[in-house]
Amino acid sequence: MSKFTKSVTAMALALAAVAGSAQAEYPEKPVEFVVPWPPGDLEDVLTRMIAEDFSETYGVPTAVVNKPGGGGGPFPGAIEVANAPADGYTIGSFIIAIPVVGPQIGIPELSPDPFVPIGNFLTYPFVIATSGDAPYSSVEELAAHAQDNDVVLGHFGAPLVPTQVTFGLASEMDFAFAADAAFDALDCNTLASGDVDVINTTLQLILPCLDDVKVLASIGSERIPLTPDAPTVAELAPSLDVALWNGLFVHADTPQDVQDKIAAVAAETMMSDRAQQLAADTGASVYWQPAGEVAAQITKDIETLAGIEAMLAE
Repeated sequence: MSKFTKSVTAMALALAAVAGSAQAEYPEKPVEFVVPWPPGDLEDVLTRMIAEDFSETYGVPTAVVNKPGGGGGPFPGAIEVANAPADGYTIGSFIIAIPVVGPQIGIPELSPDPFVPIGNFLTYPFVIATSGDAPYSSVEELAAHAQDNDVVLGHFGAPLVPTQVTFGLASEMDFAFAADAAFDALDCNTLASGDVDVINTTLQLILPCLDDVKVLASIGSERIPLTPDAPTVAELAPSLDVALWNGLFVHADTPQDVQDKIAAVAAETMMSDRAQQLAADTGASVYWQPAGEVAAQITKDIETLAGIEAMLAE
């Protein structure tokens, strides 16, 4: 072998070693977590905890970027993550709707589903609520009232899972909302303004005025500890049993070792005292569900939502 050939071979090996070392050093630059909602709700608070721990663990800056969709749900934020390089430097903090609904509603960037789950970390205490002076205090009384009165629903987006569940519940209870409207935030001010009569929202957003509202039902299979007297939608209509979760997602082509590093930090964050205290304070369920279980959950949720859609189409 000539000296020139030996030199080229040595250089190639050196470059390969450098490239391999660089890949193994993830993360080596700032990492962005995209939350497709305004700041302040549970997914935002918990994602910020993960970002803080990620920065401390790996010594790189992190940022949580809120990308609300202007009343149109979380899909613009999801599209941004879908269009980002598959390198683990842009991580989505996504609700159930993005992998379950996104691929079904004609958004090219989201169909087929471009993401893989890193893991789920939150089940929302999601509720159907009304103002304290409303002339009904249960879903049954709401159904009776709606027979002769217009009732307007406020939601985060018509295609989203909690909205579909709420429409499905109305159908099961033999009534319909006279109108509905999408909002980026559904909180105490939404009900106080009188813009809508009923909202489906996370309990976190109405905690400051919980004594002044009525929680008619919670969405999911288990009652929320902070509102133990409110039945679940699953109790009222078992076919509508859907848990509203949030998790971390990245582009499907992201290297597995990168996914594993993200998951390791997030899992530890969810078991921390501050995350578990947030759960106790808000009625949320905070945990770590690994990627394989999340994938199975998504498959199940797609089937459940298809059943709800079929019900509403009748």
